[in-house]
Amino acid sequence: MTDCKSLADSKLTTAPVLYLPSDGPVPVAVSRLQQQCTVNVRRLPRIIHREGEVRPEEIPVPGLLYLPNPYVVPGGRFNEMYGWDTYFILLGEVLDGRLALARGTVENFFYEIDHYGAILNANRTYYLTRSQPPFLSSMVMLVYRGMREKDPQAATAFLRQALPYLERDHRLWTSAPHLAGDTGLSRYIDLGRGPVPEMADDSSYYIDVIHWLKAHPSEVNRTYLQPASGTPDSHCSHPGNCLRTEADGQQLTESFFTGDRAMRESGFDTSFRFGPFSGSTENFAPVCLNSLLFRYEKDLAEIEAKLGHPQAAAHWKAVARRRQGTMNRLLWDERAGMFFDYNVVMGQRSSYRFVTTYYTLWSGVASPAQARRMVAALPFFEQPGGLAMSDRHTGMQWDAPFGWAPTNWLAVAGLQGYGFDADARRLAGKFCATVERNYAMDGTIREKYNVESADANVAVAAGYKSNVIGFGWTNAVYAQMQEMLSGKGRGVATATTSPSAH
Repeated sequence: MTDCKSLADSKLTTAPVLYLPSDGPVPVAVSRLQQQCTVNVRRLPRIIHREGEVRPEEIPVPGLLYLPNPYVVPGGRFNEMYGWDTYFILLGEVLDGRLALARGTVENFFYEIDHYGAILNANRTYYLTRSQPPFLSSMVMLVYRGMREKDPQAATAFLRQALPYLERDHRLWTSAPHLAGDTGLSRYIDLGRGPVPEMADDSSYYIDVIHWLKAHPSEVNRTYLQPASGTPDSHCSHPGNCLRTEADGQQLTESFFTGDRAMRESGFDTSFRFGPFSGSTENFAPVCLNSLLFRYEKDLAEIEAKLGHPQAAAHWKAVARRRQGTMNRLLWDERAGMFFDYNVVMGQRSSYRFVTTYYTLWSGVASPAQARRMVAALPFFEQPGGLAMSDRHTGMQWDAPFGWAPTNWLAVAGLQGYGFDADARRLAGKFCATVERNYAMDGTIREKYNVESADANVAVAAGYKSNVIGFGWTNAVYAQMQEMLSGKGRGVATATTSPSAH
């Protein structure tokens, strides 16, 4: 927050604006920015207690939301602190001994909960209506374990500081509107409406969706498309930043935008996992989200035990067991030997193979027998360059043939946590070789890779078509995998739940 470059947003065309909470003094760092940079500092319209209490459309010009501590951005077009990216970035920071930076970043999330109502997709005003996959407990435990080695007393105090924020964040995911029907599981949902402003730098996306839907007519088109209204079609977050959502006499429906926004909260934007362009994301109880919440509940039980609260620890263990039981009943497919997302509206499991089935290893949801079945299913995803997201080629960046650092890491760490060391090392070696091969060619680390060709040559049909340079989670995952492959140790964040704990 002390660097003028921290305010720029390549996704939008407006001059930088920095927003402060509606109350409280102007921080010293912000006063310096006003003096050194041409930055417009404004206040949010009112105090925010819960996610979505201030809508982006209430804010005339979008901007960056103030955070008190330094943080590492993912890279490329993403010049802000993201929710789930940050967990993987912290893996690298802790491995490199940057513990103060890591702790300050986690405390930024506490600040978001206090002042912006929730952990946001990222600290921009247009993200005030959605969060991202819940990794906060894992971040807290990562920092705690790093602190414990140097100062156990301070580490315990950090857990005590973190606990109320963890409870508030967990409550967001386990109450309406994040409930997946009456299943007892959770879903992704954004409280906003209409197209998302951050797509302004890829303004053809929604038009590409319409063209694809018209070329592939199906029952879903009744939900996603409707005749154009006949009035000029544009959605503007501010003058000069408008998105078209009408083409060839058709326009996208509010139902599609609900799913589109929920998909962005999931972090997997875009795939065909939840229907074409994931336009029905809100209808599913996903494997990934509920695995993360199981891990969250186990972390809360551990934290309460460390703080000397045995009854609270027992409560969280029971909550985790209930979620695990429901996931086994609704998401596990015995015939396929994998966990699948559950369509609450249809009352049935999806058949879409997605690499997030391995989140159940990283989180500890799976039984040893289930883990063995999922190891047998690795050929659906394993490619020369690592694990692909799915076994379907849709042209979307979160489907085949693309592989990403976060999902490769969670699968590798999960496999190792269940004792499948040979598989974990083989997959880590493949992904690292892909990163190295591309780096040797052009000296860059990339956001994503084509794991079928084991390089960074990507051709995305719609959505984020670029493959940006940076890149926070790739850097950190590569470092973690190298640590594992070198035999120096198992890294700082492999699965903490062993099969023997079940």
